Amino acid sequence: MDKQIPQLDAQTIKAVVDEHNAKVSKRRRRHRIVFWSLFTILGLAIALPMVSYTSHWMGANAVAQEAAASANPRSNYWRAVKEGVAGYSAVSGPESGVLIQMNGTGWQQLRDGPIAQKLPWAIAGSAVLLLLFHLIFGKSKLTHSKSGRKIKRWSWLDRLVHWVTAISFIALAITGLSMLIGKTLLIPVLGKAGFAAWAQVSMQAHNVLGPVFSVGIVSMIVLWVWYNFPSKVDMAWLKAGGGMFNKNKHPSAGRMNAGEKIWFWLLATLGVVVCLTGIAMVAPIYGIAIPDWAQNLPWLAGTRADMQQANLIHAGLGIVWTAIALGHIYIGTAGTEGAFEGMASGYVSEEWALQHHDLWAEKMIANGKVIEAGSGSTAAAGTTAAT
Repeated sequence: MDKQIPQLDAQTIKAVVDEHNAKVSKRRRRHRIVFWSLFTILGLAIALPMVSYTSHWMGANAVAQEAAASANPRSNYWRAVKEGVAGYSAVSGPESGVLIQMNGTGWQQLRDGPIAQKLPWAIAGSAVLLLLFHLIFGKSKLTHSKSGRKIKRWSWLDRLVHWVTAISFIALAITGLSMLIGKTLLIPVLGKAGFAAWAQVSMQAHNVLGPVFSVGIVSMIVLWVWYNFPSKVDMAWLKAGGGMFNKNKHPSAGRMNAGEKIWFWLLATLGVVVCLTGIAMVAPIYGIAIPDWAQNLPWLAGTRADMQQANLIHAGLGIVWTAIALGHIYIGTAGTEGAFEGMASGYVSEEWALQHHDLWAEKMIANGKVIEAGSGSTAAAGTTAAT
């Protein structure tokens, strides 16, 4: 006797179809967010150098005519300097009467030597290690399927500060490396004239975005310092490697795990130094007055020696920071399922929270801070997590 096939009513079928369509739409939306984020970053890295060609070709004829009409005035100027001809300087401020500062040769040798030739390999090495790690261990996936229940992790202000700082950081890394090692890498691609124009664009963009980035760093410190003080579970998290090498066992963590806390304190220390050295370099150039009380602080006296020291520290720490940041970017995107969703929408799945930040998630659940699937209401206090 044939088995009777249960008949589903239209309402049930519609609910199943709607649920399926919602999952597909959510998956597509998440994919679009990831795609357009990566597309924007790669687009900036490719498109920005092309701006240099436009500025170069627009002014090429004028430069050629000017060069043909007169000799290079810089040759005459430096010839007079070498002959001991006295000159006049309208520049005011520290060392305004010093025409040549002899320590500049030592600074250039350090900048163009170890810092420009060796340190950038740290970025390449970091990228290779992350690629090998991903190929060997793969992505950290959720151990339980999503139920649709969510927990709010980041406010709109948190996400605004994060994305402004992150985007400016990427732009500063690209333009900073262009100015530091662009002669070696970009001249063969863009040519000398093209690179000169791109270097000018890089310098201007770097100087404009630097203050924006500095404000972002200070805002991050003010907003998140309260979550990043060390706790007793941090050492156990570090000993377990954050669960990165054992995907089936995730150590306990509060709102921030030990890895996130280390990254935060890098921002609050190394990041602040990078910002201060950047200010030290541009303040005298743009005539920004340094208060009397601050002139005794490192690099802020405005002398050429201070600017040279600040430049070396700024470039060195900037490269190291970029190499470390690749790990942060990897973990927050391709390395961990559900991590990007938190900073993109402000909400994380209950399953992700319990897997990676169980102590924090349990408190949120106990306080009724869970948003039920398909609704904007929070679950009742004491509701247990879905498995």
